[in-house]
Amino acid sequence: MPIIQMIEKELPPNRAQALRFGLWIAMASICMLFGAFTSAYLVRKPVGNWYEFKLPELFFYSTIAIVFSSIFLEMAYRSYKKNVVTGFKRNLSIGFLLGIIFIVLQVLAWKAMVGQGLFIDLNVSVSFLYVISGIHALHVIGGLAAFLISVLIHFTRPFAPDSMKILKLDLLRQYWHFVGILWIYLLVFLILQ
Repeated sequence: MPIIQMIEKELPPNRAQALRFGLWIAMASICMLFGAFTSAYLVRKPVGNWYEFKLPELFFYSTIAIVFSSIFLEMAYRSYKKNVVTGFKRNLSIGFLLGIIFIVLQVLAWKAMVGQGLFIDLNVSVSFLYVISGIHALHVIGGLAAFLISVLIHFTRPFAPDSMKILKLDLLRQYWHFVGILWIYLLVFLILQ
């Protein structure tokens, strides 16, 4: 039986739908926020007094970390659905650690910018980079908090998949893929501008 049908059979239909709908509303709101940031960036850039600089390479390494984190979380989700305990726990742990590495690399990228004299108040172009990457990092930290709760639950309790755990893991997976894709979009946007 497909996982969504299993969830909907075991959970009150309104509860599962409400949780999914709430997540999608939150992701749409986040898209609107970053759409506003990138629109403001595009409007402000032609005004002039725009400082051109090269993005730190650490941003590219952090992209690799979040992409692989997403891949490992997807593998964990699939292992969970198949009741493969060791694969699930291993992939969940690796995905979580790669998420932490993403944040560490972001912080190191900001430190590298400061080391080059690119302070947040230097120019509006630099400010945009700090704001865009910083707000995104806050959303990733929120995802990491949910990730950590999932890791703690699945490592401290007996392995017993149920519909609510599957739904929560699925929601985490969707959000995590979302913040990964959002980061790729933001990085491509910054490169092309």
